[in-house]
Amino acid sequence: METRDYLRIRYSARLGAAPEAAEWREYRYAGASHHKQESVMRIEDLPREGGCRCNRVRLRVAHAPVMTMACHCTGCQKMSASAFSLSALFTADAFTVTQGSPVIGGLHGADRHYCCPHCMSWLFTRPHGIDGFVNVRTTMLDSAADFAPFMETWTCEKLPWALTPAVESFAQLPAPEDFPRLMQAYAELTSH
Repeated sequence: METRDYLRIRYSARLGAAPEAAEWREYRYAGASHHKQESVMRIEDLPREGGCRCNRVRLRVAHAPVMTMACHCTGCQKMSASAFSLSALFTADAFTVTQGSPVIGGLHGADRHYCCPHCMSWLFTRPHGIDGFVNVRTTMLDSAADFAPFMETWTCEKLPWALTPAVESFAQLPAPEDFPRLMQAYAELTSH
């Protein structure tokens, strides 16, 4: 069995799909060829609802995200108790807390990380300096399978065995001038 077939079976099983249903595309970046499974959010699936583990805080996203990502920084590893955090960046007008009152958690710094006050699930982040956007933890959505990470960040801190299907990869954060290109590439990828 080729590595590609093994990864297709392993990854599609994680998404709850049959291996033969997994669609693969070849992407070239950084001078190498990588096979990634594409998971595209369907616009007809909007709005999406979600909530924390205890369901005391509920949220809704009304529009498609401008980008999806995985962050490998040690802060996200600790806050998510996992190898990386998964999130989708939405415009602020697409995001609504529909029930409950989230509280600020994490380091209580410039980036405001919101959690449920009861179960302490990390729900979303309002990043400092980009108030027009909300970074929603995709696993807080009731149906998160369509939100495969397009980009991964802080790979300089990633655990050596942690893999994602991300198309773009950055040792830290992309430069601000990279975001228009990244958002355009994500839009093109998800419009098919």
